[in-house]
Amino acid sequence: MSIFRNEWSSPVKESKFVLSAPTLEHCPNTNIPEICLSGRSNVGKSSFVNRFTNRLKLAKTSNTPGKTRQMNYFLINDSWHLVDLPGYGYAKVSKSEQERWAEAFTEYLRKRTQLRLSIVLCDIRHKPQEIDLDFIYWLASQKLPFAIVLNKLDKIPKNKVSNALKVYRDVLKEMNVDVPLLPVSSETGVGYTELYHFLESYLHKAEES
Repeated sequence: MSIFRNEWSSPVKESKFVLSAPTLEHCPNTNIPEICLSGRSNVGKSSFVNRFTNRLKLAKTSNTPGKTRQMNYFLINDSWHLVDLPGYGYAKVSKSEQERWAEAFTEYLRKRTQLRLSIVLCDIRHKPQEIDLDFIYWLASQKLPFAIVLNKLDKIPKNKVSNALKVYRDVLKEMNVDVPLLPVSSETGVGYTELYHFLESYLHKAEES
């Protein structure tokens, strides 16, 4: 039975925390493929990890922006790493600390050879914020593969989902960026089975090529 309020069951059979890496040099020295999770501070990345793995406290959650200050590694099904990156944007830390995060964040994305895909987590209730757009454009300009996961699906009426998705599609079209849009709810688990199969399929194709 799910440990969450609904009966959704994660396809993830095994998951565990591996380590926290402050810089690229501290990342695991393995050939295991990685998918990283990025997003604005306090957008709900830790809740995403917990819902994806169906483990309530695997990743520490907080209402305080900037809680995740290192790259947190989680081993999924003994086959790939989900890497929770520090949130970009507002955080109650010094400017020098934010600059250190940004440097480590960028170095990881550009140089980590094990990285196969970046997930950009956004809130489906709102149109993309400027800092989201800047990051999405940067990923596209660097030719780094990514997908956008739209969380909080349970917070909007079903008849408004199509319009919310269209807002993102229109913005991406203006940027000449074509990437998957995957709506989910960390509260109910809706969309997570589809997301899981998308990620597994993507990793399989990436390893073949």
